[in-house]
Amino acid sequence: MALKPTLQPAEPLVKKNPFRQRNFDGRTPPPFADVKNRLPQPALPEHPGWVEMYWRAWEMAWNHLRRPKGSSRLVSLYLLPPDQPDLLMAETAFVSQFMLYGRSAFDLTRMLDNFYASQHDDGFIGRELDPDSGENVYCPYDPNSTGPAVMAWAEWRRYRATGDDGRFADVFWPLMAHHRWRRRHRSWPDGAYWATGIGSGLDNQPRVPDSMSHHQHWSWVDATMQAALDGRLLAQMASQLGQTDLAAELSQERTTLIQLINERMWNEETGFYHDVSPDGRFSPVKSIAAYWGLADAELIPEKRREMFVRHLREAWAFKLPHRIPSLSADSDGYNSQTGHGWRGGVWPSANYMVLKGLRAIGQHKLAHAIAVNHVAKVCDVFRHTDMFWQHYAPESATPGEGAAPNAVGATGLTPIAMLLEDVIGISVDWPQRRVTWDRRLEAAGQYGVRRLPVGQSGTMDLLGDETGIVVTTDTPFTLEIRDAEQSLQTAVPSGRTEIAL
Repeated sequence: MALKPTLQPAEPLVKKNPFRQRNFDGRTPPPFADVKNRLPQPALPEHPGWVEMYWRAWEMAWNHLRRPKGSSRLVSLYLLPPDQPDLLMAETAFVSQFMLYGRSAFDLTRMLDNFYASQHDDGFIGRELDPDSGENVYCPYDPNSTGPAVMAWAEWRRYRATGDDGRFADVFWPLMAHHRWRRRHRSWPDGAYWATGIGSGLDNQPRVPDSMSHHQHWSWVDATMQAALDGRLLAQMASQLGQTDLAAELSQERTTLIQLINERMWNEETGFYHDVSPDGRFSPVKSIAAYWGLADAELIPEKRREMFVRHLREAWAFKLPHRIPSLSADSDGYNSQTGHGWRGGVWPSANYMVLKGLRAIGQHKLAHAIAVNHVAKVCDVFRHTDMFWQHYAPESATPGEGAAPNAVGATGLTPIAMLLEDVIGISVDWPQRRVTWDRRLEAAGQYGVRRLPVGQSGTMDLLGDETGIVVTTDTPFTLEIRDAEQSLQTAVPSGRTEIAL
């Protein structure tokens, strides 16, 4: 049964949401065999297992693509793993991160449009959509009704990879209206935000007592950090659109949130950010959720960064045999055997978030080490099971307890996006016309990638060894090459360029 529209006062910005009037464009993705030769090709001769895993992930993801049913309100193709009944907001945002690499073959970067199309008059967007109807699964005022505020983050990363800022004129309005809805209905009078275990996506984590389906009146560190990040990115979109009043509104809230996070959620004794109880007590556990603070490089003071990041380097905290557990090993409730979901399980989406945060603050060496460990462990499990899993055990090469098999939803981040971005080490910032190759993989010979998309329509091959790099591209850009010993940059014209090291 479809949910009735909310009776709350309408949010004026929703009238500018163009997705609510759109229909599905009727596109059908071609068979995987027809697109494989247009996808990026990792060149890793010393790691054939990683390459095999990469191609299998693409094939499975392609086979999970679905067209909206004729009677639904969905407006875009979507990816739905087997045995998953509904579309999830956060998972779709993460799926879009590796789907960016398939855009030269077939553009699948607009899956979040389904959520924008479902927006209520008051700005609400739900965390789950029924794929048959396209309707929100949760009533808006159910505490679990909306998920992590990561859609603006996903859209901004799309822009940085493609340079396409034309989409902001469409997506800014539903995102801004939903941000206001969250501020009205998911924050406390002091400005801090709350969530629930289900709403945060970390459902069984013991960070807040009895909080699977209730906020327990605590201030939640990830919800508050995500609100600050959401505000920063939306303010940047607003500025590009000439919406100075909205940019000022967002910036003012973000300033308040940064101050609140650093005054109330930082525990000097543990050197970590925690959820906070109504009477000011810190949560006794260390959750991977706190590392959302790294995604906004201005949120955490530089004097605290090393202490905060140090937990990722320590075996008594997050440096387990399979990095990174979702709960630190020195936290009550940590499960060393299976991870028991979010009580230590290793989740690709959470790892990806941490890696992007580490890159944002210049911790490239640590990001690479974590990525190589994680990709290798996932590959070990893949080799023994011929499957991908939702999450993994933290201290053995096995699936996590209760993890669904064939889960190339957010799990596709590991064999595709992390392999390209954090193992091979290539990132694209197309508004700056810049490609960065952070070369830290230990390899005796040449490695890199072929057919990597750059900008909106270009491609490049980027291959190198210890003596030099060869770039072949149809689009000029600036190449920055970085390794443990040196950093250099050079202009790369169209055609073939050889660079001696």
